[in-house]
Amino acid sequence: MTEKYICPSMMCANFDNLKDEVSKLDEAGIDIFHIDIMDGQFVPNYGMGLQDIQSIRRSTNKKIDVHLMTMNPGNYIDLFVDLGVDIIYIHPESEIHPARTLSKIKEAGKISGIAINPGTSLSSVKDLLNLIDYLMIMTVNPGFAGQKYLDYVDEKIEEAVKLKEKYHYKIFVDGAISPEKIENLSKKGVEGFVLGTSSLFGKEKSYSEIILELRAL
Repeated sequence: MTEKYICPSMMCANFDNLKDEVSKLDEAGIDIFHIDIMDGQFVPNYGMGLQDIQSIRRSTNKKIDVHLMTMNPGNYIDLFVDLGVDIIYIHPESEIHPARTLSKIKEAGKISGIAINPGTSLSSVKDLLNLIDYLMIMTVNPGFAGQKYLDYVDEKIEEAVKLKEKYHYKIFVDGAISPEKIENLSKKGVEGFVLGTSSLFGKEKSYSEIILELRAL
């Protein structure tokens, strides 16, 4: 059974008391806090702010990732490094020189990743796979919570699993990830799961109970 990295999507958290949410998730045993950053251009929405990252960073020693759904993310790498994030994902389509940006992330001592949209083929980013630690496959079109899982992406996930040994990355998935998807995809070789309302937030059970159940799948 593949090890599971549980990554709560903090865009779905209760912002009435963010510090308390972070504490509960931390105690429940999550692995990585996932933060969506959007600029209203690359995707037609706006995500979390820099103050949210600062608040989460002050409240936990766990890893924090930022998913940069922005144009020209290379312009902001130093900013997010200074904020104390551990993992930075970029979309190759958003950058003129994605290889340069990924190298910049690694040179800063951070974990580098690319996020690929449902409509982006794995073959189109193959030259970047040597430069990444994490490959995040979007299973919905990015920018909005509450969408339906796109089943046709499963073929891309299977292709990515076959290439994993050659390029030595970990595979994460993001978008409408239900407990059933966690069970099925972890058996196929997916390691990381970004979780929102499909399996973690807005439930009657505690985060600790939910995460214990998800790890047992």
